[in-house]
Amino acid sequence: MKAKDSGFEEEKKTVFSKLAENDFYRKVIIIGGLIGIALIFLSGYLNHDRTDTKDVSSQSVVTAEQYAKELETSLTDLVNRIQGAGEAKVLVTLERSTQYVYATEEKRSNQTAEDKSDGSTTKNEANDNTETTYILVKDADGAQKALAVTEVQPIIKGVVVVCDGGDNPVVQQDIISAVTTALDITSVRVCVIKAK
Repeated sequence: MKAKDSGFEEEKKTVFSKLAENDFYRKVIIIGGLIGIALIFLSGYLNHDRTDTKDVSSQSVVTAEQYAKELETSLTDLVNRIQGAGEAKVLVTLERSTQYVYATEEKRSNQTAEDKSDGSTTKNEANDNTETTYILVKDADGAQKALAVTEVQPIIKGVVVVCDGGDNPVVQQDIISAVTTALDITSVRVCVIKAK
């Protein structure tokens, strides 16, 4: 068994020594190794670019005006499909813009002071101090930002719908029902008027 193993090892050594001695094979091995290293670096670079573009698209910021315009477009399309409404125009007003809630850390300290008077009465005073700080994180550029926990969408103040069938009470009720259901607001915040 050892004779077979030693024969195999000698054959292996001769194949590798022949490859190492031949200039052509040596160059092929070196070039293959360099191409492999280049591909490893290139694949790391391409993967890095893909993750960056995913992060940017998933964190797209929508302003309050864009939010209102998107709602107006969606509601106009919805109202135009209601039977009897005719051509419609929708206006959405917002009470406030988008707000962000940031992660905070609170430190509380409690100090107690004791005052003694004539022996019959003792007076204790306590001071509670609370210090709130925002938790900061570094972004890809190295700049520090407060860590956002949640994003609160703008509150809808009111919706005005102007349409051809706005004077018909049945159409008005259908539009009000559709808008209040779509936006989860009360009917007091929706006004339906006939277009001129």
